[in-house]
Amino acid sequence: MSGPGSMASGAAAGSADGPADAARAPEQALFPPGFSVSEIKNKQRRHFMFLRWKQQQRKDKLANKRKRKKEREALGDKAPPKPVPKTIENQRVYDETTVDPNDEEVAFDESTDEFAPYFNRQTVPRILITTSDRPRGRTVRFCEQLSTIIPNSHVYYRRGLALKRIIPQCISRDFTDLIVINEDRKIPNGLVLSHLPDGPTAHFRMSSVRLRKEIKRKGKAPTEHQPEVILNNFTTRLGHSIGRMFASLFPHDPQFIGRQVATFHNQRDYIFFRFHRYIFKSEKKVGIQELGPRFTLKLRSLQKGTFDSKFGEYEWIHKTLLMWSCYCLAGKVG
Repeated sequence: MSGPGSMASGAAAGSADGPADAARAPEQALFPPGFSVSEIKNKQRRHFMFLRWKQQQRKDKLANKRKRKKEREALGDKAPPKPVPKTIENQRVYDETTVDPNDEEVAFDESTDEFAPYFNRQTVPRILITTSDRPRGRTVRFCEQLSTIIPNSHVYYRRGLALKRIIPQCISRDFTDLIVINEDRKIPNGLVLSHLPDGPTAHFRMSSVRLRKEIKRKGKAPTEHQPEVILNNFTTRLGHSIGRMFASLFPHDPQFIGRQVATFHNQRDYIFFRFHRYIFKSEKKVGIQELGPRFTLKLRSLQKGTFDSKFGEYEWIHKTLLMWSCYCLAGKVG
């Protein structure tokens, strides 16, 4: 298939009267092979030739698809298997830290980590949701909607109180987790999740926040039923820990009669959160209806123990964040 340069050069040389004449003119490769559409200085002409090149690409792709289909029909059972398309996911390098669910070492770690009392049904989740100082309306509404999808959660506002003073109060009042929503320029941009009383603490960057009123074709407000929790692709050592943190926010026994499901989907190290309701159309067909809110998380650091920004020990930290910390430390030392 010819590139955009040859098509552009042939059409441009065919006629100078206008796009209609250029479309009827035969394509002639009068320009050197290295010529590209971007070298056409006239903006309108360049845009027209680019659209024409894209149209030719689509035609060639469709023609090749029909040709392959005819060849497969002619070969019948002798036709070779269809090639697997290349995607970002199937081209990723295998991660050596992927966890085997049947590994004895992993099972021992799960039975002795900080989340073991929850999975052994010894504790019931009780969540405190708070914000940064002086939150704006969008952050306040997001916290209120977040509390409606996490059962047994309570929203309190900081009023200038430091997190180091909030954590002991949460522990004394039998809270099992602390969620802090940070904002920048009136937009929620960060989430701190601390498991009480002994940690760990995860810091996420938050993006793509959509409140319920901003979601198209949304369903009615969530009910008070305990939702089902789905964790996708938390397969590595680090992902296993983060998945257990998210699971410990919700009661262990979902109420399926409510038909509500909270999904944490990990893809390319981004965690996408969606809150849906099942819609049973018939005995064999089922659909989903989004209730909201929705947001995307990116893990920045995982810290041992509760929140401590100065003397905390980190289990994992993002590379760019680590490089920035080293740069700042080198600046102070230098």
